[in-house]
Amino acid sequence: MKLSGKAETELVELAKSGSFRKDMEMLGLRWRAPFIKDGETDVDAYIEFVTRFNEFINHEPKPFRPMIDRVMKL
Repeated sequence: MKLSGKAETELVELAKSGSFRKDMEMLGLRWRAPFIKDGETDVDAYIEFVTRFNEFINHEPKPFRPMIDRVMKL
């Protein structure tokens, strides 16, 4: 997707902004992976997040249906 000339100019001007660069540096320093604990993926934290998010958006879970297939190739 190609940016319009105006959008490209805005991005170039934003990249020259010292305050924007400083803000991005602060975000980079404070960022953390939400589902990584002690260098390992915390599956329980992910499942907890997805469960609560589904409750938040009022998502109705679909009933479990076992897959019935004779040939399952990956």
